[in-house]
Amino acid sequence: MKSSQLNHNDGPTASVSSPRDNPCFDIDSNAAALNVLADDGTSYLLPHAQFLFAERDSNPALEKEPDAPPEKMRIGFAQAEVVVLGSGLKALERALQKLEMKFVKAADRRLATTLNTHVAALTITLAMENV
Repeated sequence: MKSSQLNHNDGPTASVSSPRDNPCFDIDSNAAALNVLADDGTSYLLPHAQFLFAERDSNPALEKEPDAPPEKMRIGFAQAEVVVLGSGLKALERALQKLEMKFVKAADRRLATTLNTHVAALTITLAMENV
C-alpha cells in the first residue's frame, strides 16, 4: 500500500498566476452575464447574449508613457463598451470567445509581476441615455 505525504511547501490552492485564483477575472461556463467591476466601484452586469465584439491591441499610451499597461482591449456589448488596460489579455479574449467570462476587474499594479493576466484599469461607457 502506498502512503501519501503532505508537502507543507505546496498549499492546496494554486498560485496567483492560476486563472482560478486571479483577482482580475474568472470564468464560468454557466455565466449568463459578465460582471464588470469598474474602477469607481460600480458593478455592471452585461448579458453575454448582447456581446458584439472584442478588440485586443497594444496600448497606444505606451508611446508617451513607458510605464503604461502594454495591452488595451475593447469589449463591445449592445448597450455598453468596456475598455480594459493590462497585460496577458489574451486569456480574457479566449473567455469572451467562449462566452464564459464571469467577472472582470482591476487589481493592484503590484500584482502585475505575479499574474499571467493583469487588469490595471477598467472603464465602462454606457450607450443608454437614461441609466
